[in-house]
Amino acid sequence: MSENSEATDAPAGGTAPQGTPPGPQPEPLRFFGTTWVGHDGGYGLRRVGVAAGSLVAAAVSCLVLRFAYQGLEIAEVDGLVGMLVVLMFAVCSAIAFRRTWDGFSRRPADPSREDSLRGLKSIGFIGSLLAYFVRSLTEAPGEKLRRTEYETALAQYTKRRSARTGNPAARKSGKNGKGKRPGRG
Repeated sequence: MSENSEATDAPAGGTAPQGTPPGPQPEPLRFFGTTWVGHDGGYGLRRVGVAAGSLVAAAVSCLVLRFAYQGLEIAEVDGLVGMLVVLMFAVCSAIAFRRTWDGFSRRPADPSREDSLRGLKSIGFIGSLLAYFVRSLTEAPGEKLRRTEYETALAQYTKRRSARTGNPAARKSGKNGKGKRPGRG
């Protein structure tokens, strides 16, 4: 979640640039930008596009893997090698599906471990594509996580802003008005 960093870059007037509301800004999602916040700007069409695109990409990928398997058959490699290749893609796809699916609902506890699994997820890319397809049937992939983070940040921002209302210089310090500057009545 990104806090409003424009507050430090604001002009001398102390206001944010035009068009940018103060406070936390929603984090954009891949293929959706920030349309997930209000479900506007073609959000429904984008969801349909992501679902169809990921399903078509998964189908084409399976076709390409089929050609690769036929290449192994033409090369007349041992049956064990062919079985191991199929098993490797199946296991990697299952792991990639699970990791991608979990990434839609929570941030990784150990980002370095996720980086180390990048190769495995690349091999099992069909699983990731299928996770995108299934998730986009109900929401934008990652929308629930980002919405929770955004609403939490917005609530914290609102709470901080309401705690600072009023002019602190007008408040009296101390009990019964004591603590005023000397010379003032």
